[in-house]
Amino acid sequence: MAARIMIVEDEPAIQQMIAINIKQAGYEAICAGSAEVAIDVINNILPDLILVDWMLPNMSGLEFARRLRKHSRTQRVPIIMLTARSDESDKISGLDVGADDYVTKPFSPRELIARIKAVLRRRAPEALDESVEVDGLLFDPVNHRISVGNTEIVLGPTEHRLLYFLMTHIDRVFSRAQLLDRVWGDHVFVEERTVDVHIRRLRKALENVGKENLIRTVRGAGYRFSANSAVDSGELKL
Repeated sequence: MAARIMIVEDEPAIQQMIAINIKQAGYEAICAGSAEVAIDVINNILPDLILVDWMLPNMSGLEFARRLRKHSRTQRVPIIMLTARSDESDKISGLDVGADDYVTKPFSPRELIARIKAVLRRRAPEALDESVEVDGLLFDPVNHRISVGNTEIVLGPTEHRLLYFLMTHIDRVFSRAQLLDRVWGDHVFVEERTVDVHIRRLRKALENVGKENLIRTVRGAGYRFSANSAVDSGELKL
């Protein structure tokens, strides 16, 4: 699924130019002419990355970014500030409110797309739909193929999304609640123990290729995907 990029820009010509280039790069573009409109959209659709113009009407891009970082639902969404301000103090102000990058106008579309890819790769790698390999386990999201050597692994849609998320966040521990938000979606309300059911199914599928130990249960914390097959002292197998 293509990453959703929200463009919060009040200049129609600039907004359209950015949207065209984002679509050509294979992303989905969501446009908003003000921070207020963007907030309404975000309440229904959570983007994978937000491009924010500094000089917005009513609420500035700086204040908008500050509010996003204070809200639990949006605090992890990557933000790139777009602005004509080039002073070092302005850049520091943007980064201080939680922006992940800062692009000064005028900018080339190629530069912007490169910045978007870099931020997504760092903050939300699962949104890039790039192949990833860990300890011989290969996940090709474009062709929907998971394999070890010549052996293909067939998964259900939820296990498919769960495995890709874990493989693109190797060695990081996620609680059940975090996995529900990031894999199932923050507007889907299911029991946290549902995660355990799908982890068991995923491990069962990986047993056929000897990779079930890649998914670790971290006692009192959640789950971690690791290429280290040794059992850690703080972990147990579900």
